[in-house]
Amino acid sequence: MGFNEYRKTETDYMLRKFLNKLLYWRIKHISNRTLIVIASIFIGMVSAFAAVILKMFVHWVHGISAYFLSFSGNHLWYIYLPLTGIILTVIVVKYLFKGQLEKGLGSILFAVARKSAKVEKSKMYSQVITSGITVGFGGSAGLEAPIVITGSAIGSNIASFFNFGYKERALLLACGAAAGIAAVFNSPIAGVIFAIEVLLLDISIPAFIPLLISTATSIIISKLLYKGQLFYYASNDWYYHAIPFYILLGLLCGLLSVYMTRVTLSLEGFFHKFKKIFPKAILGGLTLGLMIFLLPPLFGEGYSTINTLLSGDFSAIMDNSIVESFKHNPWAIIIFTFIIIIVKIFATSLTIGAGGNGGIFAPSLFTGALTGFGLAFLVNTIGLSDLNIPNFVVVGMAGILSGVVHAPLTAIFLIAELSGGYMLFVPLMIVSALSYFISKYFEPYSVYTKMLAKKGQHYANDKDKNILNLLNMEEIIEKDFIVLNTNDDIEKLIAAFTKSNRNLFPVVDNCNNFIGLIYLEEVKEYMLYREKHQNIRMNDITHKDILTIDLVDDMDSAMVMFENPKLWNIPVVSGTKYIGFISRSNILSHYRRTLKNTSTLF
Repeated sequence: MGFNEYRKTETDYMLRKFLNKLLYWRIKHISNRTLIVIASIFIGMVSAFAAVILKMFVHWVHGISAYFLSFSGNHLWYIYLPLTGIILTVIVVKYLFKGQLEKGLGSILFAVARKSAKVEKSKMYSQVITSGITVGFGGSAGLEAPIVITGSAIGSNIASFFNFGYKERALLLACGAAAGIAAVFNSPIAGVIFAIEVLLLDISIPAFIPLLISTATSIIISKLLYKGQLFYYASNDWYYHAIPFYILLGLLCGLLSVYMTRVTLSLEGFFHKFKKIFPKAILGGLTLGLMIFLLPPLFGEGYSTINTLLSGDFSAIMDNSIVESFKHNPWAIIIFTFIIIIVKIFATSLTIGAGGNGGIFAPSLFTGALTGFGLAFLVNTIGLSDLNIPNFVVVGMAGILSGVVHAPLTAIFLIAELSGGYMLFVPLMIVSALSYFISKYFEPYSVYTKMLAKKGQHYANDKDKNILNLLNMEEIIEKDFIVLNTNDDIEKLIAAFTKSNRNLFPVVDNCNNFIGLIYLEEVKEYMLYREKHQNIRMNDITHKDILTIDLVDDMDSAMVMFENPKLWNIPVVSGTKYIGFISRSNILSHYRRTLKNTSTLF
């Protein structure tokens, strides 16, 4: 061993020794509850810093994009800039992150349900870098999902650093996600509700305390470091004559939510078939750029377009488009608006599928805003009523968000906080509830969970299944069974019987392939009168039609098998190779232990 290697080993040893002493001191002097509160403050701070860095990074990249757009006066930059962002993102992912970048909140939901709320350390910064590049150069996606993933990774890894168990780690993961949402939108209540409604499977009332502390800390840091605000709108009062149109908006948002969910997942599957990343990035980037060239509001997150609509400058949404000359024609505005609504989800799917990174949270708000605007502007143009268009813009955002994410409470409180008050609370409830009901009827799973559900990996509404899938199959396997070979004779069976306290014996071939089982009660005659059965081989008395479970299967599948009251043990195989057994009693024992550890989150 060289001197440098020796010093590194010595340093690692001293660091581990120091951390162990620190952990021992913490356990002795600081209770878990106190430490969770301290950790939630720290998580709120770090998540806020991450959110501010992301917003500033995107603002800086946007500045570069704006320079090219304004300096040259050539609208063809709408094609080149998104393409540049996607290619740069693909390069960063390939060479900096070794091609590993999980997109979307599905990975976080999977981590909570199936990985003991453990999130990879790289997600604390990879999402910030890649989404910042993509959206900054005009990719038609949002930053909210990446910042939620970043906050969740921060919470999970800080919890692991303090050696917390699953229930505390899940809570602190949710604290990071809530802090991220709060910092992005300046909406602490919406952050807390999002964590509860989307991420946490079970929560007790005291668990609200770390969530509230984390989001409050995040808001303070965010306001101190970044003065910007997403939307500028003070909500106006609503009138009862508008209720039928709010109901119509809710129904329309529900149907559009179903459309967005299905298109998103279909295009995700389409792009997954492409194996070569750079041709895919170029093709997808050019297609996206062409769409943005034709429909400039698709550029970036789209929040500037929402602010334009909230300010009452409705014709400005056609600025820089090839049909700008028709911007003062109300019917041209209506047609242009509904084209954008239909095309937006394709632009978002192209952005992400081609290799960029971003989320569907902002596109949902954008689509909802244009849906509310389009409906209200159409009604006013026809002369059916005189609706307050900015109110419909705001309420439409909540409608699409509720239907796509399946989070009506998050949508209601987020938009209520963003619009500066609760004057629109009743319309928000009507539209969000109707949209959620319609979307849930046609699509039982949200855009975040549908792919997980297809793989059998998501059981957010079934606590029993979630607890079962927290169990580790390899830890439950019992291997104290004496294994017999198909060519063994009766003497080997007798020898196995004298050594084993089991009443069944697995039988394998010479390559350890599982063949079947021998049941002790059925072979007593062979052992008592072995002189009559000298030529018997284990293959002759083996039951071969045996139900097995593969090592990669989940515990829920095992429990379905154990619904047979006569079945107490199931052989576990890996492909065809024998591994061991799982038993009903052992699973239930581990289940009770896990249930006790996860019954409360604080």
